[in-house]
Parts: sequence; C-alpha cells; structure tokens
Amino acid sequence: MRLKAIANNIANVNTPGYKRIEVNFESELRKALDPRVLQGARTNGNHMTIGRPDLGTLRPEAYRPNDPTLPGQVNNVDIDMEMAKLAENQILFQAGVKMLSDRNSVLRSAITGKGI
Repeated sequence: MRLKAIANNIANVNTPGYKRIEVNFESELRKALDPRVLQGARTNGNHMTIGRPDLGTLRPEAYRPNDPTLPGQVNNVDIDMEMAKLAENQILFQAGVKMLSDRNSVLRSAITGKGI
C-alpha cells in the first residue's frame, strides 16, 4: 500500500492541487505490540474495542496529511522526499524478504536434518 501511495505521489508531482498520500502502519503496530498496554476482551461484536488493538485486525491506513506547504509550488509533493521514501520502502521490503528466506532455510534444515 505504501509503494502504491508513493508511486501515486511521484506520478502526480506536476498535477496542480494534488495532495500527497501517506500510509500509517508502524505506529498502530507499536501500540498492538506494547506489553504495557492492557488489551480488553470483547464478549460481543457490538462492543467497542478498548486498550491495545488486536494484531489480527491491524490494517494500514492511507491518508492525506494536512500540509499547507507547497515545496513544488504546484502541490505538496516533494519529489526528492518521495524518492527517498521509495528507496527506504524498497530496502525495508528486501530486508523482510531476506529475513523470511533465512528463517525458511533454518526450518527446512531442521525438518530434513541437514545442515544449512
């Protein structure tokens, strides 16, 4: 979702009045993983959730930040910032894929009984 938002921002860098899109996920994930916050139990689907959010219900949220600045004088998209975010997103994705691949190799080695 973040990659799609960044791609939209880059594609609309020269579109007058376009407002950039941001994606929020990490802060919600931090809240859900914080052991200091209690998690309320819902006994009915109509009850509101309280406390720490459930990991299974977390979803990334796309929003348009209230940013009155116009770095490009056409809209609030800064191409340099978007390219940096694109590179950061790509690095984080590749690190995640590498971590999962390594974990898969360890599990496969444990199952087959052969060394890595």
